[in-house]
Amino acid sequence: MMAMLFANIGFSQDITGSWYGVLEVSTIKLRMVVNIVKTDDGYSATLDSPDQGAKGMPASSTKFENSELSVELGNGAAKYTGKLGDDGIIVGTFSQAGANYSLNLSREKPAELLRPQEPKPPFPYFSEDVTFKDPKGNITLAGTLTLPKKDGVFPVVVLISGSGAQNRNSEVLGHKWFLVLADHLTRNGIGVLRYDDRGVGESSGNIAAATSSDFADDVESAVSFLKGRKEVDPKKIGLIGHSEGGIIAQIVAANSNDVSYIVLLAGTGIPGDQILLLQKELIERGSGADEVAIKQGQVLLKGAYEIIKTSDNAAGVNAKLIDYFKGKQLPEKDATAIAGQLSSPWMLFFIRYDPAPLLNKVKVPVLALIGEKDLQVPPEINLRAIKAALEKSGNKNITVKELPKLNHLFQESETGLPSEYGKIEQTISPIVLSEITSWIKEQTK
Repeated sequence: MMAMLFANIGFSQDITGSWYGVLEVSTIKLRMVVNIVKTDDGYSATLDSPDQGAKGMPASSTKFENSELSVELGNGAAKYTGKLGDDGIIVGTFSQAGANYSLNLSREKPAELLRPQEPKPPFPYFSEDVTFKDPKGNITLAGTLTLPKKDGVFPVVVLISGSGAQNRNSEVLGHKWFLVLADHLTRNGIGVLRYDDRGVGESSGNIAAATSSDFADDVESAVSFLKGRKEVDPKKIGLIGHSEGGIIAQIVAANSNDVSYIVLLAGTGIPGDQILLLQKELIERGSGADEVAIKQGQVLLKGAYEIIKTSDNAAGVNAKLIDYFKGKQLPEKDATAIAGQLSSPWMLFFIRYDPAPLLNKVKVPVLALIGEKDLQVPPEINLRAIKAALEKSGNKNITVKELPKLNHLFQESETGLPSEYGKIEQTISPIVLSEITSWIKEQTK
């Protein structure tokens, strides 16, 4: 999700301060906070998205007339329109990439989510904010390096986030996933480098134009940075990638001699188009969708993905997709919006990506974990494909495990649906933390 709303509400009403709401995107609920300040010309505002780790995103345009609020972000990339009622509630709609979502704002602050695993300072280890450059992307990445002690030489892992804009804590739905993971590893003698994705937080660059291949360049730069640190054992640098981060770890490990081992957490083993179709089907079925509608959606998207896989030119893909969806009786506005989403650089790469050829080249030790209830990266088919591709390369150090009851975020869950992620207090199952730690220690002893 990208950022959204702000305000310029009538001068007869005091709308300065913070407004709170919940944006429902598919089965995921995202808390939103709009902070409004009065200016000489009206009002300005910033947006916080606590569940995405985003804070202080500025509005590009704010208007308010006759109780109607209109707010734009990114010069129209996203827009919020709402009406302030006598009850003090702004009832409105957030629009982005042709999709509309209900979003109502009020003064009432929601209860804080409980996250018992989130570590609090002071920490019993050394922590340093760092920056390093990716010369290929001509960007600077900012992150945090944690080491068991300030002095010494240690094995260190680079954490690689999943899809979407992620900060160094991989913060989503109130969970600071990478903070919890990094804290556990560092307390157990393993250093960790985690960083803001390009274009996020303190890192420069444009994430909207980047693909998994570009993110792999960022990881290679992170590894190069670690090799230059005296506290890092250059022969014991590893990668831990979650979801899309698993793809990125595969790319780097297949093309670099500087990576000693990789951990794939809900990493994929089958082509991107198959992943998208499977997760759509499983999530819709788990949410109670009609079976006929599920099958119709599968047929529709299979056709679209086939166009993408057999076309090279991005502009040509977009035009072909618009024609395809219009031919399937979708309104032109919807056809254009969906085609735009599917023809983004990231989506084109992901749909076309097949992990097998690069996994065939990975010679270093690999640990692959997927939760039994993962509906986004189904365990059986992906673990089987990962193992087969690695064995084809002659790799002998392979550990693949399906972990009972765990979802895509490796939380102990009931259904595995994304709608559960934010409701579950647990950030990461202790079983997963233990599995990762003991395996890395075995590789680096």
